[in-house]
This record gives sequence, structure tokens and C-alpha cells, in this order.
Amino acid sequence: MSETIVVLDFGSQYSQLIARRIRECRVYSKIMPYYTSAEAIRAENPKGIILSGGPASVYSEHAPKCDPAIFELGIPVLGICYGLQLMIHTLGGEITRGHAREYGKAMLKIVKSGNLFLGLDGEIQVWMSHGDKVAKMPAGGFEILGSSGNTEFCAVHMPERNLYGIQFHPEVVHTPQGKTIIGNFCKNICKCVGDWTMESFIEQQVREIRAKVGSANVILGLSGGVDSSVAAALIHKAIGKQLNCIFVNNGLLRKNEAERVRNLFGRAFDMKLIYVDATERFLARLAGVEEPEKKRKIIGNEFVQVFDDASAQIEQAEFLAQGTTYPDVIESVPIDGNPAAMIKSHHNVGGLPKEMKFQLLEPLSRLFKDEVREVGRQLGLPEDVVMRQPFPGPGLAVRHLGAVSQKTLDILRDADEIVVEEIKKAGLYYSIWQTFAVFLPIRTVGVMGDERTYDYVIALRAVESTDGMTADWVQLPYDLLGRISSRIINEVNGVNRVVYDITSKPPGTIEWE
Repeated sequence: MSETIVVLDFGSQYSQLIARRIRECRVYSKIMPYYTSAEAIRAENPKGIILSGGPASVYSEHAPKCDPAIFELGIPVLGICYGLQLMIHTLGGEITRGHAREYGKAMLKIVKSGNLFLGLDGEIQVWMSHGDKVAKMPAGGFEILGSSGNTEFCAVHMPERNLYGIQFHPEVVHTPQGKTIIGNFCKNICKCVGDWTMESFIEQQVREIRAKVGSANVILGLSGGVDSSVAAALIHKAIGKQLNCIFVNNGLLRKNEAERVRNLFGRAFDMKLIYVDATERFLARLAGVEEPEKKRKIIGNEFVQVFDDASAQIEQAEFLAQGTTYPDVIESVPIDGNPAAMIKSHHNVGGLPKEMKFQLLEPLSRLFKDEVREVGRQLGLPEDVVMRQPFPGPGLAVRHLGAVSQKTLDILRDADEIVVEEIKKAGLYYSIWQTFAVFLPIRTVGVMGDERTYDYVIALRAVESTDGMTADWVQLPYDLLGRISSRIINEVNGVNRVVYDITSKPPGTIEWE
């Protein structure tokens, strides 16, 4: 890549979100662990460095620290939240610990715009999430660029070394001008031109896939969702008939999903497709299992075993390809050794056994969802595939609280189909990030046809997002909610109550499990 911004990860759940915002400026971003040496960073020839936030205090015994020499490289540095505090602490300033709690929306008063706040003035809304703050600046010429009601040194600059620091988070949507601020850092401060595109990504990945795979065969778990579909198209472009798609019906799919996938990819796209109906096998393993993480692990392990069985008929199958994306990795396992806390595992990355015989091939693992969609468009996939709403790898198992059964899964399938149908009729499907039904394993009293009922509850979930890292619930029209509720209760046997989830992310997650 001709231009790179390095993001040093200090354990923030939003490190890759910072990287995503950089990419929106058409600048390539690379995540590196916080302990990466200054020399290793120099070897990347970056235009700039961003220090992420993180959960630690700089005074904690095991607080992650960066190589102090990075501040001597002559490369622009932007510290965000913990990154700001670490910068100030490393250079000799003081941090007030635990007495500066500031969470959620705040107003930043810009006292000097400079290159970082170019195009902004007065007060702007920002999003805070910190308990410590800067109490005293280091010697050496730091100047204040902005302050909030609770934080005097909310935005600072050291012109001599081209160092910047901000206490708020510009990467989240709750800072409306955050994209402008990050863009200013990339373009005005780091002098990036912005020449990274999805076309260049495709060209690079095709070369890398061919070099890695050689003459071997690749197996891909095709679900029909956006991620696996784009991964299949990209790998197929690189190696053609060496790609062998295996479509596993695990009994956790949406209604009529199996036939749709077989028609689309096996027939329309002429890809080599093996269909395996493993419904009974998966449901037997999941019988009585209620704990979400255990369900995910079971699905992941069984998924690999099914692949082992199916791959026996494929000669020289050495690689298992998956549509793993950035959000899957961010919320599943620490990347490159960073100390990020695990929120949840995803069966694509969290449930694979160590003894798996395949090498992993994950060409989308550094892309966010909107980037994946653009890659799909560039590869010629139809819009109804590219713009399909995200569907979790473990399927309906994570939209079904408690233990799954064929009966209750069918209830959820029928309810979910109604939700999607009505959202499409209302013309909202492609403008909403995700819309789906959730099965709740509780029963409530109802009255239907002058008779008392005691049936299950379906929750509705609709969220707006650009990348899956943060999300806000959608204020669906009341008449639409009414139609969905009425249809589910009237058409789905076993349901007598429908509720609507109005929780944003954070503090909740998009999926319920």
C-alpha cells in the first residue's frame, strides 16, 4: 500500500473502528499491537500513527505501554482517550486517576481549530468514555485545542513533534464530526492523498490467494449470506474450479434458505457446490444446551466435522475458506496479541478445533461490512445478494434464547419470514442494517378467540449501523409494528405476544446471544 496509517491497539473494542474511519478517507490502515517497537513501525513506512483507547489506567500495574521512541520518529501521532493519556504520561505530564468520569455525549469547545479541527469551530458534540483525565501537560510546548465541561485538556497539540491528543472518541457515530476530524488528521496532518480502493484490494487479494493456494483445492462453507457469497466470488475469481463450495444445512437456517442457495450458486453461478443436509446431526448435539457460548462452540465444532466428512470426496483439499470479516474478529478474539476483552465468540473464528486439518483462508478478514458489499459489486454479484442484511454464522441458534428444538425453530423461522416480508413491503429492508425476530423461551398469558392461551414471546429487533460496531435501534412506524405483530400472532402457532427491542449498541449488542 502506498499510504498507511498505523493504529496501535491498546485493548479498545473500537480499534478496528478507528481503522475503518481511516479507510473512509481512502487511506489504508493497519492494526498493530501496542507493544510494537518504533523500529517495526518505521519499517511499515506509515504516514501517521494513532494510539487507540483502552480499558486500563496509565497507573495500573499491567497498563499497556507503547515504545516511547515512537514520539521521536518524526511521524504525526494522534492519541485517542487512553492514547492521549499515555502520550502525556510518557512525556512527563500528569493524569488524574478515577475522579473524572465522563461517559456519553458531551460538548467540546474548540479554542483553536488548526489542522485537526479544520472546518469546525464553536462547540461540537463528542462522545466520551473515560474515568481518568489529563491534569498537567508535559513541558515542551503543548497547546490546548479544545476543552469540555469536565476536561480542560480535551484536545491538545505539540507542534514541535507534530503530536495530537483528544480525550473523546471521534471513531464512533455519536461524535457527528468525527469523520471530519480523522479525515483532517489523515489528509491535512499526515498529508495522505487517499488512493486505497476496493479495486486495489481485489487485485491484491487475487494475487495473495493464488500464491497461497497454489495448485491445491479450497473448500468454502457457503451460507448464501453476504460474507460467504463475496468470499466465494473473490476466491473463484482467483482460482476458478479449485474452489469447492460446501453448503451445510445445519437446521438453523432461515425459511426456504437451502433451496435458494442451491439455485443461486450451484446453478446460476456455476460454482462447484456440495449440499449436505445435517439438520438432525446439529439438533441432536444442541439438544438441551442453553448457554450461548456453548451453543456457538458446538456449532463450530460440528461444522468442521461435517466438512471433514464432505471433504473426503475432494482431492487435494488443503484450505478451508470462510467469510470472516473485521467485526467477527474484533468481538471474538484478541488480534495480534492485544488485550481486548472477549465479548462473544463467532463460530467462524472462535469454535474451530486446534486439530483441524485445513489451513484457513479468510480473504475478507480485514474488511468491514460496507467494504465487503463494495467488493461484491466489483465482482459482479447481484444487488439483492450484496445488500442482504447480515446473518450470524451460528444461524438462528443465536436468535433463539435457550435450548433449540425443531418445533421452536420453526416458530422462529415463520415469525422471521413475516418480519422480513413486511419490512420489504414497507421499502425499508435495504436502508436498515438488520431486522429480525428473536425467540424468547418464556410463556405469557393471552386471550385468543375467547380462550385463555399460554404461549411464547417473539421479540423484534431493527437497528441502524454502518459497520456493526455501533448501532441505534430503528424507530419503525407504529402501523408497521402493528402489522408485523398482528401477522405473527395470527399466523404463527404458539405465539401470543410480540415485543420490540429499543436497545442501542453499546450498551447492548445487535444479536441477543
